[in-house]
Amino acid sequence: MDRGEIRFGPAGNGEGFAAAGHKKTLEAPDYVRSLGLTAYEYQCGRGVRIKEEAAQEFGERARAAGIMLSLHAPYYISLSGAEEEKRLGSLRYIRESVAAALAMGADRVIVHSGSCAKMGREAALELAKDTLRRALCDLQENGLAGVSLCPETMGKVNQLGTLAEVLELCKLDESLIPCIDFGHLNARTQGGITGAASYREILDEMENALGRDRAAVFHSHFSKIEYTKSGEKRHLTFADELYGPMFEPLAEELYRRGYTPTIICESAGTQDVDAQWMKQYFESLR
Repeated sequence: MDRGEIRFGPAGNGEGFAAAGHKKTLEAPDYVRSLGLTAYEYQCGRGVRIKEEAAQEFGERARAAGIMLSLHAPYYISLSGAEEEKRLGSLRYIRESVAAALAMGADRVIVHSGSCAKMGREAALELAKDTLRRALCDLQENGLAGVSLCPETMGKVNQLGTLAEVLELCKLDESLIPCIDFGHLNARTQGGITGAASYREILDEMENALGRDRAAVFHSHFSKIEYTKSGEKRHLTFADELYGPMFEPLAEELYRRGYTPTIICESAGTQDVDAQWMKQYFESLR
């Protein structure tokens, strides 16, 4: 699972993309490269609408620019949905997401874990495990192997997706890679990420659960997020000084451990320049 180097990039296109005169997402890889970044997360949150030919063309542009791609699956996927029909309908959305990812050469598909609704967390987790097992079998049966599904830690208290829950999902199969959204974890714990010790605890828990090889190449979303007692409220920019988490102690701990994750910035509109700042800070540690 060696990925060689830590990579930084934006989730979709920030405000700077249009400001630089770009209009088509096809131009995103060249724009991302111009910022010195090496990753990009293609957004399918509202549905997989990209056609195979367009995905292949986008992938060619990304490879030429040296950009590693991931893809965010539709937000309405619910691994833990209480209604059997809707829950298993998520298999089709996952299949469509992985097909698009393969067409463009993305090697990771990020999937929301789901909601606990009125059921207990343990029951929701068991449903999510079942859905994920079925999804892995479905992908294998349809010749869609070669992409890692990445269950994501979630930001609202009533959502499935604590760190422990995501790691439990990832124990189902070696191909599963956790997507650790540090902003989400900070929001659902009411500002619980307070510095280096908090990051060490998160990374230690991940490594203890999955082993160093998988932990070292985890996927990540990073942004500052405003929260209420219910958890996540809205994404902010790095200019915000009230809410966290702070990136610097995480960068220092990743450097110390020699981890090489992919870190995707989800700041509100400034995800491109904030990703660039993260990369520059990490490189300053050398």
